[in-house]
Amino acid sequence: MGYPSLAACVADLEKHGHLVRIKEEVDPHLEMAAIHMRVYDAQGPALLFENIKGSEFPAVSNLFGTLERSKFMFRDTLDHIKKLVDVKMDPTAVLKNPFQYIGSSAVALGALPWKKKSGAPILYGKTQISKLPQIVNWPMDGGAFVTMPQVYTEDISKPGIMKANLGMYRIQLSGNDYVQDKEIGLHYQLHRGIGVHQQKANALGKPLKVSVFVGGPPSHPLSAVMPLPEGLSEMIFAGALGNRRFRYFYDDEGFCISADADFVITGTVYPNENKPEGPFGDHIGYYSLVHDFPLMKVHNVYHKKYPIWSFTVVGRPPQEDTSFGALIHEITGSAIPQEINGLKAVHAVDAAGVHPLLFAIGRESYTPYQQVQRPQEILTIANQVLGKNQLSLAKYLFIAAAEDNPQLDIHDVEGFFTHILERIDLTRDLHFQTNTTIDTLDYTGDGLNAGSKVVIAAAGAKKRELAKEISASLDLPRPFNKAKLALPGILVVEGADFTTYANEEKVLEDWTSAAKYVNFEGIQLIVLVNNADFASANENNFVWETFTKSNPAYDIYGIKSFTQFKHWGCQGPVIIDARRKPHHAPDLIKDETVERNIERLGVKGASLQGII
Repeated sequence: MGYPSLAACVADLEKHGHLVRIKEEVDPHLEMAAIHMRVYDAQGPALLFENIKGSEFPAVSNLFGTLERSKFMFRDTLDHIKKLVDVKMDPTAVLKNPFQYIGSSAVALGALPWKKKSGAPILYGKTQISKLPQIVNWPMDGGAFVTMPQVYTEDISKPGIMKANLGMYRIQLSGNDYVQDKEIGLHYQLHRGIGVHQQKANALGKPLKVSVFVGGPPSHPLSAVMPLPEGLSEMIFAGALGNRRFRYFYDDEGFCISADADFVITGTVYPNENKPEGPFGDHIGYYSLVHDFPLMKVHNVYHKKYPIWSFTVVGRPPQEDTSFGALIHEITGSAIPQEINGLKAVHAVDAAGVHPLLFAIGRESYTPYQQVQRPQEILTIANQVLGKNQLSLAKYLFIAAAEDNPQLDIHDVEGFFTHILERIDLTRDLHFQTNTTIDTLDYTGDGLNAGSKVVIAAAGAKKRELAKEISASLDLPRPFNKAKLALPGILVVEGADFTTYANEEKVLEDWTSAAKYVNFEGIQLIVLVNNADFASANENNFVWETFTKSNPAYDIYGIKSFTQFKHWGCQGPVIIDARRKPHHAPDLIKDETVERNIERLGVKGASLQGII
C-alpha cells in the first residue's frame, strides 16, 4: 500500500484486525519488550503502546511479526517488486519479455527519490533523546536502544542521495559513558555501507554526517534491512515497495532528513572518536558485550506533530526479525543464487542464529558426474558463498549436490542433515578455514570478529542408513555417556562442564581413544552439550546449541581422526564440542518478575485479553 506515514499504516492495520492498542501504562524498562515477545510467540497482532512511562510519545511494534501481516501491508506492490529484483539481477529479462515488466518499469520510474523544498511535517517540533521512549529489552542491556532505525549516510567523495546508504544498525541512546542528550552510540561492522563511508571520511580527517530516521512508511525500515543488489538504492527500493517516492530534504546544517519519518536524529561522527557500547541482547540469543564503537554527537531530534516511535525486540530466534527474513525471501527469491554461478539455493538457518549455519545446494558438473561422485564444483561454489556479503559471516556451511536429489529442500532441517550424513565421507569432506573472520556478535572465537569456518560437502550416492533410535548396545565411555538422539544419525551427549582447552583436549583425546571401540553404526555426528535433554528436545534447540556454541577449528574432533597433507579427517563419527566455554557471552534470560507483571494485560477487560 502507498502509506504516506506510519500512522496511516497503523490505522489500516487496526481497521483490518491486525493491530491492538495497549491503553494501560507500561514501563519501557523490560515490560514493553516482554509484552512484545509474548504476543509475537502467540503470533498475535501488531501493538500500539499508547501510555509509556516517562515519555509522551506512543510506540508501535510487531508490525512485521507475521508473514501474512507483512504481505498485507505491501499487498499492492509485492509482485512488481519481485519483478524489479529479477530485472536487476538479469537486465536481459526486460528484452526477453518486455510486456511482462511494463507495470514494474512504471513503478521503478515513479520510485525515484523526491527532494522537497518546504513544508515537511517532520519539522513540526524538536525534542531530546531522553524524552524518547527509553526501551530496554533485556536485563543486562547497557541502556536504552533504537532497534528499528534507518541510519542514513552519504559518501563524502560522492555526495547525494543516489550514492547514499540506508542501513539498520542499532543505536544506544543512554547508559555507559554517554553524555545524556548529547551523545549516542552507533554499532556496525566496518564492511557495511556506513562503515565504508566512515573510513572515507576518516581518511580525509572530516566528520561523517549521520541521520537516524525512525518510523515513516513501513517500506522504509524494510528497505534499510534488505540485502539489495549492488547499485540498487535503498531509497529507490523504498519508493517502489511503498508505492510512494522517498521524500527528503536537507536541513540548515546540511543533514539529510526523511520528510515522512516520525523522528529524525541528526549528528556527527568524528574520526577515531569511540566510546564503549553495549551490552545488548542480540539475535543469536546471547548478549553482545561492551566494545568501543563510533560515538555520534547529537545535533537535533526532530519529530512530526503526532509521531509514533517504532521498535522491535531481538533475541534467540524466532523473533520479529525472523518474519523480516521470511518477507525478504519472499521478495528476493532466487536473487543470490543468480549471482553465484552453479548455486541453486542457499539458506541461513534462522533457528541457529542466522549467521552461524548455512545450508546450500549447488550444481556438480566437473568431470562426468556419474563417473566421479565426490564434491568438486560445489567446493568452488562454497568458497564463493563464504565470500558473499553477510553470508561471509557463516561458520558452518553444509552444501549438497543438486543432482543427488532434485527435491532436496534447504528449509527442511532434518531432511537436509539426513541427506548430507547419508552421503558424507568423513575422511575427505570437511574443509576448514582457520584464523579468519566471523560475526562480531559471535563470541565462540578467540577474539572479536576472529574465528574459523568449515565447509561440509557431500556429493554422490547414498552410502549408509542413519540410526533413528539409540541402539541398546551403545555403551559410551565416561565422562560423556548420557546420550540422546537429536536427529537421524546425530547423537547429543552430555558431559561435565568445560574447563579450559588445555584440559579438555586431553579429556577428549582419551574419550575418543576409548570410544573408537564403540559400535557407532548409523551415527555420523556426535555433539557434546551441557544439557542433552534440552538439546534433543526439538530441532530448533539442537541447531542453536550446536552451531552458536562452537568454533569449528577449536571444537571439532573425531573418532579415529588423522591429518594427512594438511587435511583433517576422521573414520568414525565427527564430534562437535558445543558445551559452554568461559569466554562465551551470557545467554539471554527473561526477568521472571517482569514476566509475571505483564500478566495483568491478559486478564478480562485488559487490552490483551485472549491474546496472552
